[in-house]
Amino acid sequence: MGPQWKLFAGPQLASLRYTAFPTPFRALPLSRCFSTTSPSLDWLAPKFAEKSKSPKGRPHVATGGSSRGTTVVMGDYGLRLKDHDRRIPASSFKLAYETIKRRLRGLRYKLYTRVSANIGVYTKGNEQRMGKGKGKFDYWATRLPVSRVVFELKGDIHEQVAREAFRLAGHKLPGLWEFVKKGDPPVVGITKLGNGVTLESLKRPRRNPPLGTNSLPSPPKSTASSPSSPQ
Repeated sequence: MGPQWKLFAGPQLASLRYTAFPTPFRALPLSRCFSTTSPSLDWLAPKFAEKSKSPKGRPHVATGGSSRGTTVVMGDYGLRLKDHDRRIPASSFKLAYETIKRRLRGLRYKLYTRVSANIGVYTKGNEQRMGKGKGKFDYWATRLPVSRVVFELKGDIHEQVAREAFRLAGHKLPGLWEFVKKGDPPVVGITKLGNGVTLESLKRPRRNPPLGTNSLPSPPKSTASSPSSPQ
C-alpha cells in the first residue's frame, strides 16, 4: 500500500474512511467554472475592434421632426448639449463621469449614460507625406448631435446639488451644456417645443404657397396668412 493510503490507515482517522459514511456516496453534478452570459459592454470603448476604419463623418442632426434623445427618460435630471454637434473623445466623457461621482460622493444616487464611444479616430504623425493610408488608431470617440442628453441622474439628491455636479461636468466637456429636468419639452434641432410651437407647425412650409396652387385638390398649407390670389 502506497504512502498516500497509509494516511487513512490509523484508528484516529477512521471517520474519514469511505466506510464511515452512513449513506452511499453520490457524485456531485458537474458545474461550469465560467459564466455563459456575455460581459457588460463598456460605454467608453466597444467590445470588438472595427473591421474597417471609420471615416471622419459628421453627427446626424435630426431636423426633420425627430426629438429622440433630447429629454430625460430614466432619471430626474440630465445634462444636454445646446450649441452644435461635436465629435467628443471618450477621455472627456470619462473625466466628466468621474467629476460627477466625486461631487456626489456619499450620496445615494444612480447615474445613467446615454452615449456610446464607438467611433474610432485614426491619426498620422506630423510632417508626413500624403497618402499611405489613413493612419493608426488613436482613441475612441462619439458623434454627438445638438440637443442630445448625455448623463441622467436619479436619487435622493437636491436639485441644486445636481445642478452643481452637472455644471462641473460641463466644464470638462467641449461645447456649451444645459441642465434639464424630467418633463421638460423635447427639442427638434435647436427649437424647443412648447409655448405654441408644435411638431406639426415645424413641418409646415415657412413660405406662402406659389400662385395657382390654391385650386389644387390638396393645396399646400402655410403658417403665414397669405392674401387671396386673383383669379
